[in-house]
Amino acid sequence: MLVSNEALLGIALVELGLVIVPGPNMIYLVSRSIAQGRRAGLISLAGVGIGFLVYLLAASAGLATLFALVPEIYLTLKLAGAAYLLWLAWNALRPGGSSVFATQELEPDRPRKLFGMGLLTCLLNPKIAILYISLLPQFLDPSRGHLGLQSLILGLTQLTVGVVMNAVFVITAGSVAVFLSSRPTWMRIHRYVMGTALAVFAVRLATDRARPLASH
Repeated sequence: MLVSNEALLGIALVELGLVIVPGPNMIYLVSRSIAQGRRAGLISLAGVGIGFLVYLLAASAGLATLFALVPEIYLTLKLAGAAYLLWLAWNALRPGGSSVFATQELEPDRPRKLFGMGLLTCLLNPKIAILYISLLPQFLDPSRGHLGLQSLILGLTQLTVGVVMNAVFVITAGSVAVFLSSRPTWMRIHRYVMGTALAVFAVRLATDRARPLASH
């Protein structure tokens, strides 16, 4: 096999962990699903899926190599992503902040805008960028052959896990919002857990000294 079962399982578990920790993708998809319905959430998710695919194709084409050769670009992206996550964490933890599952009044968006915002949210998501730039190359095995194809297979595994799990959030967002809206204590707990998780990930991202690995 070009990619080992251990590598496939490893990248799947990494993506599962990233999806469970609240981030820009989840926040956008859940808020849009609650405000505009599951159909809007799924259209937005299609944009997120294309964003995954863009990163996948870029990684297979040697994006990690570029960042390994020009580490300043990688550092800038990492620090900007950490700052964005800290801003999301502050919005959740600050007095008067709200949970991602809190019901919101948002203006309905047309399908084209839903798709475009889902795509943009994914492309600007620092967790996804770091996954493809730094983590995915660690699962590559030069002894098994073409590294570009290995990146493609591993990336498709990540994409599948990410889309499926985000679809679960989209489909269940309304029910979870109804459950939490009648239980203010649970809503506050979720808000604090979400904000803390975002803050921890942001700090780890900013202080991580790991360098991107070349995939070619």
